[in-house]
Amino acid sequence: MKIILFAKQVPDTQNITGDAMKKDGTVNRGALPAIFNPEDKNALEMALSLKEKYNATIIAATMGPPKAAELLRETLYMGADETFLITDRAFAGADTLATSYALACCAKKIADYDIIMCGRQAIDGDTAQVGPQLAEKLNIPQLSYVLEILKINKKKKTIKVKRAIDGGFEVVEAPLPILLTVPEAANEPRPASAKKIMSFKKAMTGFELQKKHGDAIYEDSELLATEEAKLRKKNLWIQELTAADINADVERVGLKGSPTKVKQIENVVLGGGSLKNIEPSIEGISGLVHELIEDHILG
Repeated sequence: MKIILFAKQVPDTQNITGDAMKKDGTVNRGALPAIFNPEDKNALEMALSLKEKYNATIIAATMGPPKAAELLRETLYMGADETFLITDRAFAGADTLATSYALACCAKKIADYDIIMCGRQAIDGDTAQVGPQLAEKLNIPQLSYVLEILKINKKKKTIKVKRAIDGGFEVVEAPLPILLTVPEAANEPRPASAKKIMSFKKAMTGFELQKKHGDAIYEDSELLATEEAKLRKKNLWIQELTAADINADVERVGLKGSPTKVKQIENVVLGGGSLKNIEPSIEGISGLVHELIEDHILG
C-alpha cells in the first residue's frame, strides 16, 4: 500500500501582522517563523497507523521554498519513508487553485498511490479547499473530516472510515484510490523518534548539498553526483521537483495560475468593551438573567 502525505510548512499565524504581508497581498514568509501545519501532522499520524497495521509506505511531499525541507525531515523523524520537495520560483504566490494543480501533477509523477492524505486545512489560509480541489483534479473520490480508518479491504480495494458531520459522525465506505482530509480531533500526533532523528538529521536536498560544499561542487563535476549517491544509499536524499519535473504548465502555477487576488490588507486592533460587575448573590444573578432576557440573548 502506498500513501502520499501532502503537508505544508506555514507561517506561525500568532505572529502575523500587517508588516508581515507583501504589497501584492501574499505573506512575507521569510519574515515569520515557519511551523509544520498542525492538521497535516494529524494526517501523518493517521498514515503512520496504517503503516503499522498494513505495512504501508508513506511518501511525504510539500510545496515550498528550499527551507521547507525542514518539514520533510520532521516527517522522516516521525516515520515517513520517502520525501519530495516541490520547489520552483514559478510556484511562488500560488492560491488554492494553483497549489492543488501543482500537487496533482506531483501525485501523477509519483503514481500508483492508494491513499492521499492531508490536513483538513492550513492555518495560514483556513480555506480547506486544497484537499477537495486536488481530488477533483485527480478524478478520485474524497472523504473529508476523517476521524478514524475502520477497515481497508485490499482484495476489494475499498476503505471504511468514520467521519465527522454536524451533530455526530457517519461511517462511509468508498473505493481506492481515495483522498482523505483529517481534522485535529482525529488523533494526537506522536513525537519524533530520537532514534529516527539521529538517523535522518543529515537528510538533505540538492540545494542544501550545494550550499554545504560551496564552490567545491562547481570545481569538481563528479562531487555532486558522488555525494548524492551516498545520500540515496542511506535513504537521506530529499528529492527536489521543479515545475518541469512534474510536467506542470507554468501558466497554471504560482501567481500566473491564481485567480484569487488580495484587494486590501488592514490591521485590526480589538479594543476592550465596557465591563459590568455582577454581585455573586441570588439578586445579582437574577438581575443578570433578566437583562439577558430583555436583550433577547436568553429566550
